[in-house]
Amino acid sequence: MLSRRQFSSALAAAPLAFSRAAAPKRSVLFIAIDDLNDWVGCLGGHPQTLTPNLDRLAAQSVNFTSAHCAAPLCNPSRTAIMTGRRPSSTGVYDNNQPYHGSQVLAGVATLNRQFKDSGYLTLGSGKIYHGTYGAYADKEGWHDYGQPKSDFRLPSPPPLAGAAARGDVDWGATAGGDDEMNDFQVVDWVSSQFSKRRDQPLFLACGIYKPHLPWYVPKKYFDLHPLDSIQLPVVKDDDLDDVPAIGRKFATSNGDHARVTKAGVWKNGVQAYLAAISFADAMLGRLLRNLETSPYAKDMSIVLWSDHGWHLGEKLHWRKFTLWERSTRNVLLMNSPGLTRPGVCPHTVSMIDIYPTVTEIAGIGAPAGQEGQTLVPWLKNPKAPRKEPAVTTYGLGNHAVRTDQWRYIRYNDGTEELYDRASDPGEWTNLAAKPEQARIKEDLARWLPARNQPNAPRQAGGDAAD
Repeated sequence: MLSRRQFSSALAAAPLAFSRAAAPKRSVLFIAIDDLNDWVGCLGGHPQTLTPNLDRLAAQSVNFTSAHCAAPLCNPSRTAIMTGRRPSSTGVYDNNQPYHGSQVLAGVATLNRQFKDSGYLTLGSGKIYHGTYGAYADKEGWHDYGQPKSDFRLPSPPPLAGAAARGDVDWGATAGGDDEMNDFQVVDWVSSQFSKRRDQPLFLACGIYKPHLPWYVPKKYFDLHPLDSIQLPVVKDDDLDDVPAIGRKFATSNGDHARVTKAGVWKNGVQAYLAAISFADAMLGRLLRNLETSPYAKDMSIVLWSDHGWHLGEKLHWRKFTLWERSTRNVLLMNSPGLTRPGVCPHTVSMIDIYPTVTEIAGIGAPAGQEGQTLVPWLKNPKAPRKEPAVTTYGLGNHAVRTDQWRYIRYNDGTEELYDRASDPGEWTNLAAKPEQARIKEDLARWLPARNQPNAPRQAGGDAAD
């Protein structure tokens, strides 16, 4: 028979068996919305946007209002999110460089693979990795991946935008309703997982493709944004005069702004993007309503993100592919019941912070080599101070450092841009040549990557416009 001292010693030596029973793993709903910039109500990017569902989720979450992508295009941005590594560390800079071709990423567990290896059931549908419905996806990291069964119909052969159209730069109303859209079917598949009884926690990913080009959505979403009332972005005709040659090339290489304005349909393009956002928001609303009536309603963590921003004429540019605010600013919302204190976090964060944050929420840990910082302290206190900036990379050796106040860009030829966003939110005045700003540039340059990994192998089939 144990003495009192022996019993006390045994109890202290075995706390896991008595007082530290492992907490149940929390399921995660991981929502991506493609090409969504800050034209959402909770970010105030455009006064005429209509995003009631996203805004409602933001009110229940921590809304990171200065979240920035690791790269301003799909594949490297998503690779960074799903591996927690910067493009400058992996060599994945472009859309035709699959992450699995990077030697640096050989053997690195992607986010969904980390969940799978930790006992989660990993399910998804839609665009999470680069490639529209699972192409280039980490197939080994998913237990199942749903595929849409049909596509929308157009009233006539494209292009529908006339002289403004080029490639996938096109827009117009579809001939059918919501149920014919791929995103509708993706939401259906993801929602069907809520009603199934599981013995495992879920990592459930939903990739909503709109507002990615082309902006084909049902007519009712165009009707929400009457053309005659559309407000255009404020643009300076000489905006690129103080921008280095590389920056000007990034902005004008596709010629979209000149083509759209010459065709006289700038308002039509803005209307179509707003319509595509409203459609995406409606799909999000369906998903959230289905969650709210499911057994997962009270305890599922939600992470919602977009992969990069989008220009619609700002700095005389359309699409992404730049290192300015319009390309780098993202939507990032996080809600983990029992952990999150809803509110607005105004401090600059990076999308590579998602991996260590989500794994910490789930209690599964992240692999070594993560370059992001966990955001859990800001989920608990959104107003807590933060010093780390966000770094965005576009191509080998081109970087932007974004702090709460400043944006500093250095291109691979050493040319620079510097913007004081407190006084110049449009980034219209490049201060880099001002001698009085030398100390600011020096401080910001400390955050530039110390090494730029050479380009990872390229693969045919990657669309630079995607």
